[in-house]
Amino acid sequence: MSGFNDIVESLGRVPITKSAITNHSVLNEAFDYDKPSSFSRGVRVDLKGVSILLISGTASIDEHGRSVHVGDFPRQLQRTLENITGLLKSESATWHDIVRTTCYLRDIDRDYEMFNVGRTAFFKEQGLDLLPASTCIQAHLCRPELLVEIEAIAMLGAKAREATESRE
Repeated sequence: MSGFNDIVESLGRVPITKSAITNHSVLNEAFDYDKPSSFSRGVRVDLKGVSILLISGTASIDEHGRSVHVGDFPRQLQRTLENITGLLKSESATWHDIVRTTCYLRDIDRDYEMFNVGRTAFFKEQGLDLLPASTCIQAHLCRPELLVEIEAIAMLGAKAREATESRE
């Protein structure tokens, strides 16, 4: 077991940096809502040549913090996917870097088939040949007019971090 303990101990010494993920062209900060909400759009964690993007639950919200496409599930899904795409882009990432999604539907019985058709079409448009692991859950979302919310985890190698830093 000393090998395992050595690995755990060495990980404790690995420098870990965290930074906020944001893209104001698609989403405002949650703290800027009319009723502020205390979360980041996402967090980037960098450690030992690997970056992990933890993207918070994202929905059909515009750059001013307003819910958009109320009552229109396909358009809410499309805007949600566009918002995540914008957050990924701000970190030099794409849907090809996504390893996991968690999807929340207000009414899974009514909307799952429509969700799955829309998500499958979007993933085909992205040319994903390895689909992310995923779970879909029925949940009350933060606003009653929102029908879908998605959170995501992406993993990147060191070159993506260098590309982001060179743009700054």
